[in-house]
Amino acid sequence: MITVALVGCGHIHTPGFVKRLADRSDVAVKAVWDHDAARAEEHAATLAATAVATPNHTWRDEEVMAAIICSETNLHEELVLAGTAAGKHLFVEKPLGLAAADAHKMAAAINEAGILFQTGYFQRGYATNQFLYQQIRQGHFGQITRLRLSNCHSGALGDWFTPKWLWMTDPAVAGVGAFGDLGTHALDLLLWFMDEELERVTAVLRSAIARYGRDCDEYGEGMLQFSNGTIATLAAGWVDVADPVTVQISGTEGHAVVIKGDLYFQSEHVAGADGQTAWTDLPPAWPHAFELFLDAVVGKPDVSLVTAAEAARRNVIMEALYQAAQAGQWAVIGER
Repeated sequence: MITVALVGCGHIHTPGFVKRLADRSDVAVKAVWDHDAARAEEHAATLAATAVATPNHTWRDEEVMAAIICSETNLHEELVLAGTAAGKHLFVEKPLGLAAADAHKMAAAINEAGILFQTGYFQRGYATNQFLYQQIRQGHFGQITRLRLSNCHSGALGDWFTPKWLWMTDPAVAGVGAFGDLGTHALDLLLWFMDEELERVTAVLRSAIARYGRDCDEYGEGMLQFSNGTIATLAAGWVDVADPVTVQISGTEGHAVVIKGDLYFQSEHVAGADGQTAWTDLPPAWPHAFELFLDAVVGKPDVSLVTAAEAARRNVIMEALYQAAQAGQWAVIGER
């Protein structure tokens, strides 16, 4: 049994994480903190934990091995730096930072502390994405020419964020709007798939109904150019009534598309891969990214986690996409 704390309850995924924590027999939640005392008390009651007045209570408590940070993004830096100084293992909900500067600072502190780290990029664990990662590494697509990823839902259309999660629609607090919120998952997959240098990016961001004001983008498309010639596109938004095609990979020797969760795969290197019927010979899916973190903290071996450097890199590139969209031009990535 390990003891953990929930530090910040502002993220829309918090209720799901609370349920996962409550369902685990090998994890006990000792304390819950949030700047909104009522919010902390609500989740503490569910977890049979104590609502505490300050996060310092958690950092000083030697029984607490790990902290789950689900605060507003603009509070991440303060909480992460305090958590690393206290030597606590950290799950920090995505994105790690508001942008590149704070994300780099947090990643450096995490690495220096030598703690376990994880963030909420759960889509790596899908069986289809596991399979595609393996096929890319084995060269079964040949030269990948185009790669398209889409992660969209109808959150603005259905006003999912009012009233509890409205901070996520304020770029000053969240760092991004819809494109960055959902697009960071697609960006993580793209960079995980492509072990190549990213050269430059651009994007177009727009609002459709301006549910949360004109400063909050509601949808967008990004384009990314890799050094090996691959051109990738990212789609993300909160104003989509459907998002059936989530992955498309085109290469000189293979092709894949994921439609409503079903994978259609074609490659001359794999027997039976004709792209005509759904491909079902898939590896096991991973547990959710949050479960992987808890598994690592309780000591399970060979748990695959997102590194702090990877998380910071997603912030760097997302910031460049937003800057490029604002300027109406390409942004060079280089060593940002």
